[in-house]
Amino acid sequence: MTRRGRVVLALGFGVYLAAWIFGSRALYPVATGLLLAVGVAVVWVRSSNRPPQVRRHGAARDVVEGDDVRIDLELVTTGAVAPPTLVAHERPGRLAERRIDLHRVGRARFAGGYELRAVPRGRYAFESVRLTIEDPFGLARASLEQGEPQALVVYPRLVALTRLFSEGGAHAQDGRRLLLRRPTGYELHSVREYAEGESLRMVHWRSTARRGRLMVKELEDAPRDEVAILLDGDTRGGAGEGFEVAVRAAGSILQAHLQRGRRCALVVNSAAREAQPVTSEGQWRRAREVLAAAEPNAHTPAFALLQSDGGIAARSLELVVVTSCVDVALVDRLVQRALSRRGASLVYVDTADRPEPQLLRLQAAGIPVAVVRPGADLAGALSGAEARVA
Repeated sequence: MTRRGRVVLALGFGVYLAAWIFGSRALYPVATGLLLAVGVAVVWVRSSNRPPQVRRHGAARDVVEGDDVRIDLELVTTGAVAPPTLVAHERPGRLAERRIDLHRVGRARFAGGYELRAVPRGRYAFESVRLTIEDPFGLARASLEQGEPQALVVYPRLVALTRLFSEGGAHAQDGRRLLLRRPTGYELHSVREYAEGESLRMVHWRSTARRGRLMVKELEDAPRDEVAILLDGDTRGGAGEGFEVAVRAAGSILQAHLQRGRRCALVVNSAAREAQPVTSEGQWRRAREVLAAAEPNAHTPAFALLQSDGGIAARSLELVVVTSCVDVALVDRLVQRALSRRGASLVYVDTADRPEPQLLRLQAAGIPVAVVRPGADLAGALSGAEARVA
C-alpha cells in the first residue's frame, strides 16, 4: 500500500466514525466508497503480482560509439489478472537509470522502450528489470525484479587506413620487408632416443649425460605473431578523450594489418593485462570487444611488457605501441628492438600539447613515430599524411 493509500484508508475510517457520531447517513456511502477503493486496489495489485516474462530487444546488435541505440522491452504476464499499470526501471551500466511506462498491446502483453543517445565506447551491463505494479489511483503498489542480465557492447569507431605511417624507411631491414620474414620459431617439445643417420647437432647433451645414451631434441614449429599492437592504459595518461583516441588508433592499425593478411595480436596494458591473437573473424570480433572494454587502469608501465619474458608483445616480429606516456625505460626497450633488427613504431597521443623530448631519441634510432591529438584527423596522422616534427 502506498502513502496515498494509507491516507485514503484513514480518511475512510474517519468519515465512517463521523457518520456514526453525528448520525449522518449521507456520509456512510462516502466512507464505504473510500474503504472499498483501497481494498479493491490492494486486491488487484496483489492478484497481478506474478513474475512475468521479460524480453529486451536492441542490446544484442553491433553498436559503434556515437550511435543512438533503441532499447525495447516486451513483457508477457503469467497471472490470471492483468496488472493495472506497469512501470519498468533499469540502469544500462554506468549510464543514468531509465523509467519506462509499459503500455498494454494485447490481453497479456505490455511493451515500451527508450533511446540511448550518442552512446560512448564501453561495455554496459543490463541487470534484471525492476518492475512496479500500481493501481490507476496510486493507492497500492508492488515491486519485483525479472529478466535475464544482458550486455551492450559499444565498439570504438575505427578509421580506414590505406597506408601506415610506419611503412617505408625504418620498417625495412637491409632492403627486406618485415612481412617477408618467417613468422615462426622452433621450440623444444621433448627428447627421444637418437636414430642412426640423424645429425649430431640435434643431440640434447644434458639428457644424454643423465641417461647414458644419445638423446636428440624433438622440436615443434611454433608460430609467432608478425605484428603486436600494444595499447597502453597507464593511469598516468588518465581517462577521457585522450585514451579514447588511443583506443581508436590501436584498433585502426590492427584492422589495417589484418586487411593485409598479416598475423596480429592485440595486447592491452590494463589491470587485466589482456592479450588477444587475431587470425580469424571470430578472434577479430573478440579483439573489438577487448578494445570496447579497455580502461586506463594499468598497475605496471608499458615497458614491463617488453621484457624478454613479457609474452606476445616481446616475442612479436613487429611492435606498435600506442601510448600517451613516453618514458625513458619504454624508449630504451624500443631502441633495443630496433638494434636487434626487429620492427618497432610508436603512436604518441599528445593530450598536453607540449613537446616530448623522448620522441627525438626514437626518430634518431629510425623508429617511426606518429603524433595524434584529440579532435585532429586520426586517419591522416596514422597514414603519415599529417607528419609532424616531434
